[in-house]
Parts: sequence; C-alpha cells; structure tokens
Amino acid sequence: MSIDVEAVRRQTRGVLCVTHLNNARSSLAPGPVMDTVVGHLRREEQIGGYEAAEEAAERLEGVYSSLARLIGAGPDEIALAESGSRAWAAAVYGFPFVPGSRVLIGRSEYAGNVIALRQLARRNDLQIVVLDDDRYGQVDLEQLQRELERGHVAMVALTHVPMANGLVNPAAEVGRRCRAAGVMFVLDACQSVGQMPLDVQSLGCDVLAGTGRKFLRGPRGTAFLYIRAAVLERLEPAMLDGHSTVPTGAGGFEVRGDARRFESWETSAAGRLGLGRAVDYALALGLDAVQERVVGLADQLRGELAAVPGVTVHDRGITRCGIVTFSVKGTDARNIRSRLAEHRINVSVAPLPSAQADSIPTGTRQGEDLVVRASVHYYNTETEVQRLVGFLR
Repeated sequence: MSIDVEAVRRQTRGVLCVTHLNNARSSLAPGPVMDTVVGHLRREEQIGGYEAAEEAAERLEGVYSSLARLIGAGPDEIALAESGSRAWAAAVYGFPFVPGSRVLIGRSEYAGNVIALRQLARRNDLQIVVLDDDRYGQVDLEQLQRELERGHVAMVALTHVPMANGLVNPAAEVGRRCRAAGVMFVLDACQSVGQMPLDVQSLGCDVLAGTGRKFLRGPRGTAFLYIRAAVLERLEPAMLDGHSTVPTGAGGFEVRGDARRFESWETSAAGRLGLGRAVDYALALGLDAVQERVVGLADQLRGELAAVPGVTVHDRGITRCGIVTFSVKGTDARNIRSRLAEHRINVSVAPLPSAQADSIPTGTRQGEDLVVRASVHYYNTETEVQRLVGFLR
C-alpha cells in the first residue's frame, strides 16, 4: 500500500505556508486532527469542560485502544501524559532502585533522560554506565552483553531514534538480551513512533514512552506511556492523586492496577482526542507505507546534500530514518536555520551526533557543537527536498 501524497497534502493546511522539514521537533498536523481538537474546545465553550468530557467519554476511552493497536499492547498497559519526557520519567522515577546498582545507557541517550538519571543516581547511589557506539554509530551490543553479564544492572535505558544522527538503534536485540538477563528495559520512542512500525512484543521493552507532536502528527502537549503488565506492580508512581488510586474504605486506598496509575486527574480532553485522531490517521495510512516513504525521502536528501560542496552529512547507522543532520563548512548551524526560515523552510539545529551522553550538562549545546537537522515526513515532496538543497547550493 502506497501513500496518496497529494491527498494527505490537501489535508495538511500548513504546506501552503511553509516547507516543513522539522518533523522531528513537531510535525504539521493533519486537518482532521486539528478539527478534532478545536471541535472539542468549542464544545467546552458551549456546555462546559467537564460536561464536554462526559459527552466524549467513549471517544476518550477509545484513545487507549488506538494507542494499544499502534504498538501492539493492551489498553490497560497504556497511560496518557502531557509530554514524552514526563511519560518516560513517570515510569523511571517509580522504579525501586537498589543502592549500588547500575543503569546502562547509550551514548546517544536524550539529554533530558540523562539529567533525570543523574538525579536518581545521587538519590539512590547508582552508577550510570555509558555504552559505547559500535563502528556504525549505534549502541554496541557486545559491550551491552558484557555489562549485563557483570551483573548488578537495574535498568537499561535506550533512545530508539537519537535526535541527531539519523540512525535507528537495534532495540529489539537490546530487548532480547535484557529479557534474558531479567533486566528492566526502558525505551524512549519519541522520535520513532509515527515514522515506523513499532511492536512492543518484538521490541522486548518493559516500558516505552512516545510523544504526539513529532512523527505522529498529533497536538503538542500530548504523549503516552506503555508499561508491560507483568512489570507494572514493580513500579509505583512518585506522586498519587484521586485518579491514580482507588479507595478501600476507612480512608484507605490502593494504587490502580493498570498503567493509568501514572496519570493525573486534570488534563486536556481536547488534546487527548486529537492524539487519538492522529493515531487513527497513521494506522489508516499504514506504518509500513509511512516508513517506506520517509526513508525514501531521507535517502534522497542525504544523497543530494552530499553532492553540495562544503556540506557534510553526519548520519550513521545500519538502519536509518527520516532525520538528516548536516553542516556547512564555515557557517554556523543557527545562521543556516535562520536564513532558511526567511525563505519559509523550517529546519532545526541539534547537538553533533558525536556528543557523548556522559558529557551533556544540559539539553543545549553551543556554537560548533551544533549541526542542522532536517527531518522529512510522508507528506513532504521531492520538490521540497530539492528546494532545501537548492538554497544551500
């Protein structure tokens, strides 16, 4: 099944305004998604927020089923959140770390995750071990195996698609090795969900976090968390409220028995409905077709960039995705982004793919550490790719 690009572009109003090659930061949402969000907000305006949510209760419940279908999970294994980082942190902060144990991470781990793990390391006397990259730039599976065999590993945390080097980490193989060692495997799928098929059974992860605003093309402020049912009871939320617990009488309570123990009561019903609509939109297109289109456009962009004098493409990996990173000799990445924006071409900047997880103090880096990041999606066209390359020429 192939994607009718013209049809999806007719449903993407933003393509009339910009050449949007910044999908790894936030995609242009399809019209049906934004119509869902705005439609519910109008309903809140008309009858009240709680009343509108009650009216939409069945549709809101359906969001869990849609997300479960997207990643091959059960609805009870899904929780909703306001950001991928918060979803990821909700599970990780709820893990019962034993003092002195070790946490293994990849060298391309997302900086925000590294900061959270450093805080947990201080609190729990943990050791964070940064796994090397292999010769292709992805996480070194042989070092992972050696560290697992050394023992005292509490958790392996991996970013499936790093933000700035175009590769897809071999998550399924990591999951297989973690499962064999009896070690918790937490997968950050914020950059992979929506641009490729994901199945948590094949990936072997115990926890997966994803966001709505990137390749899923959902609204900002939406995300989800998957927790495998078999490990759910090991994770207790850092904070509880009336939504994450059930009363037991005489003032007592129990933590909910499903993944929604990691949710809070107050949320944006409009955003959640928009997320569900975005998931259904992606499922209708087919994630295999989405991946084929995205990889094809990204390969075209890499090839054409490599032919431009002074341009260096930094992507690595055996399996690559829709994220393309490059630099232009003698030109600051932020200046390139600004000049492209003047021509209504959207890109972003990101840390050099060689940035090491054990040296990231914050989520930002400066000057020569930055590269340009162009990220394509299925609604982009070959002409838009050529427009970017033509500007650089």
